[in-house]
Amino acid sequence: MNQNDYNGNCVYLIGAGPGEPGLMTLRGKELLEQADCLVYDALVSPTFLSWLKPDCKKIYVGKRAGNHAMPQEEINRLLVECAGKYACTVRLKGGDPYVFGRGGEEGLALNKAHVRFEVVPGISSAIAGPGAAGIPVTHRGICTQFTVFTGHEGADKAASELDIEGIAAARGTKVMLMGMSRLRETLAALMRAGQCGAAPAAVVQWAATARQHQVCATVETLADAVESAGLAAPAVVVIGEVVNLADSLNWRKKLPLAGKRIVVTRTREQAGEFSRRLAALGADVLELPTIRIAPPSDKRDFAESVVDSPHYDWLIFSSPNGVKRFFQAFFAVYEDIRELGGARLAAIGSGTAAELKKYGLMVDVMPKKAVAEELIAEFDRKADEFGGVAHCTMLWVHSEQSRRVIHDELMKRHAIVDECIAYSIVPETEDISGNAERLRSEGADLITFTSSGTVRHFMDLQIPVPPGCRIASIGPITSATLGEYGLTPDIESAEYTIPSLVEAIVKRFS
Repeated sequence: MNQNDYNGNCVYLIGAGPGEPGLMTLRGKELLEQADCLVYDALVSPTFLSWLKPDCKKIYVGKRAGNHAMPQEEINRLLVECAGKYACTVRLKGGDPYVFGRGGEEGLALNKAHVRFEVVPGISSAIAGPGAAGIPVTHRGICTQFTVFTGHEGADKAASELDIEGIAAARGTKVMLMGMSRLRETLAALMRAGQCGAAPAAVVQWAATARQHQVCATVETLADAVESAGLAAPAVVVIGEVVNLADSLNWRKKLPLAGKRIVVTRTREQAGEFSRRLAALGADVLELPTIRIAPPSDKRDFAESVVDSPHYDWLIFSSPNGVKRFFQAFFAVYEDIRELGGARLAAIGSGTAAELKKYGLMVDVMPKKAVAEELIAEFDRKADEFGGVAHCTMLWVHSEQSRRVIHDELMKRHAIVDECIAYSIVPETEDISGNAERLRSEGADLITFTSSGTVRHFMDLQIPVPPGCRIASIGPITSATLGEYGLTPDIESAEYTIPSLVEAIVKRFS
């Protein structure tokens, strides 16, 4: 067997970083988007999975302390097998593959099997974890070196390989990874070996993510402080004078939504922008898509409508999804946007208008409020400018579940309205993130709804709204649907857009 046996197939050992998707390397993201097969661990953010191609094979081999989905030797064999089946196999690991990540073992196994592989380094939690908590591992005038060690060793080892005496005697900052299960014993062993018990120490759980929690104490009192705070793995332990800088340098705790757990129920492909805005403000975002976008029931009718679209006086778009799917089909038939003809454009919502602008198209009619009734009112207000809609041919691009307001009201005004049903909204049945269980077990501070569909399908999940949890709605139609289930939103967006909804959430929590 040699490297050519796999015809150029390659396995990429990628470090996902400490957990925050924005800390993934550009090379890592590029390869995830190209992956034909993904082999991934438990500590990987579910956001990474949203970057995959729809047909990418996903294989979970998650490992946590005391709970291994697959032994390391089997993972090694699996990677060799995947290399024979897929051109691009990504092995995604938390942190850096070579920093207590067993990436070296996987690389050696691939090399032995003559499989081509590449390593893409990631930001290790040994540095990112303390840094995210306001603790620099080195600082001028305090320390100029740091030591990293693991608090977890294989159960098959007859004796510990940790140089406890050497670690205790080391100068500067000390960082322990994977040590929560034996935290008390390890700290006691360090003190017996000469580590000063009064030295500042900290534990940072879920470091560099919105779920981050931390406690600061001393080496002698840290185990009790951690137990009192209820912190557990995954966490980083830091020992050294630099811990005293945490209060001054912890920027994350100053964010307006820090410590707030917020549920986003949008479709998986649309959740990104909303989630990013909330996460940037410090929120712990649970993406729990309750709906997904599917092809329309009558694909032939949709295709024929797109082909005929250049012959209409007006094209009306109800949503960004409609715009995306319309133009995906349009450019499968036509090569030039100018073949759209001279139709005027109407859109509901700034998001829909923004999607049209990506194709170089500006809207002629857009209401200030993103609801169908306001679009009709806007047509009436601009009747003199456009000569009214009577006898105009109009193609309305929308979902199968759209309300009939636009069609019925324009027909009353003697317009000739045809429908282009571009997609269907169906229940999301896959919870790749496990966030449904997180919501059930951990609760949330806020659940957000951005359409009536998200409300109805969330209620179908039969997940109780946690006690004390608030509800946010993007607008009156969504709020009315919430009312059908006996729920009253605590927050309602003023302008029915994602930026406006985020602004309302921040205002409420501030």
